[in-house]
This record gives sequence, structure tokens and C-alpha cells, in this order.
Amino acid sequence: MREFVYYSKNAVTAGNFIKDDLMKAGRMDIVCNVIIQTFYISNDIRKDVKLHLIFDGAPNPPVHILLDSSKFEHGKEDSVSISKKNVVGLIKKLLYKCPREIGNVVEVFNGCFVEKKSLESLLKELDVEGNVFLLDENGKDIRDFKFKGNEIFVLGDHEGFPASKKKFLKRIDTISVSPKILFASQVVVLVNNEIDRQKI
Repeated sequence: MREFVYYSKNAVTAGNFIKDDLMKAGRMDIVCNVIIQTFYISNDIRKDVKLHLIFDGAPNPPVHILLDSSKFEHGKEDSVSISKKNVVGLIKKLLYKCPREIGNVVEVFNGCFVEKKSLESLLKELDVEGNVFLLDENGKDIRDFKFKGNEIFVLGDHEGFPASKKKFLKRIDTISVSPKILFASQVVVLVNNEIDRQKI
């Protein structure tokens, strides 16, 4: 099971803050692209991927959304759909259902969970085997890396991580997919491709 953690400093944390202009919702357009590129391949959906979304924007940060494709009801209406419109609708429904109290997790649809949780808290939970890696252009070349199949990859949006998060992330090893700075969704595609090529 491969996992991704996507962090957005400005992604909004209430469903009614998402209007037609996704850029004004803290770049929710980028979030949609990351979701689509994480799960979808031609005529199919990956069934072995988890995507964690951490939103730190207004009005109720932080929010943690988990999408676990192994638990999606494939072919059903409550499964993640490839269209950006349906992905936005899913995010809005998840945000509407987010509990106010930390520690409460709500499964809104099969494989789609939401709770109040920070990036730091999530990574402390996930990094129990030293298998969490920060995706950064200055990291170790991904093509020199031998995957075990349980890696967790952390990436930020177009603005990266604020200073307080960077300090925390210094403890995590880094991996690079390219000498160029890429879109977050492109990074996800390249990571998926490298793992696929190693037949994990």
C-alpha cells in the first residue's frame, strides 16, 4: 500500500467556502488534480493507494481527509469519480461532515474519512517504521531508491511548507523525482510510475 500526504496552507476547511472559482478556495484546483493523478489510470482506478490531505486554510484548520482506494465501492456513486466536478463535490461533502473535536474520525463514504488533525500529528502517527519521505528537488534521486511497498510520500502545494512545518520536516529523509520544480500532481504521477516499474 503506497501512501501520499499532500499539504496545503491555504486550502479552505469548510464546504461553503468552495465556490465555482477553485483557485479562490485556497487552490482547490490543485487538490483536485492531485486526487485524480493519485488514483486514476486509463480505464481503471488504483486499488492500493491512500491519499492524506491536510488543509490549513480558513475557517477551521486543520482538517485531515483520508481517501483509501482499497475501501472504495468501485462503480458506485459514492466512489471517487474522475471528473473534477465530482471530486470537488466529494471534498465539499467531507468538509461539511468534519467533526469539531480532535480525535473524532467520520467515514462519510466508503474509504473517505475526515477529522481534525495537523500535519505534524499525522506524520508522527505514520512514521513508525522510518518509511516517510519528503519529496524535494534536492533529495536522493528516486531512481536510486529500492521500494519496499509501504512508503509514505509527503509533498506540498505550489507555495510549499511554511517555516514552522519546514522545521518539523527536517527530520524526514528526502527523495527527488526531477531536478526541476514540478506541479504536485506531476510529482505524484512520477512516484506512482517509479513504483509501478519496480512492480511493487
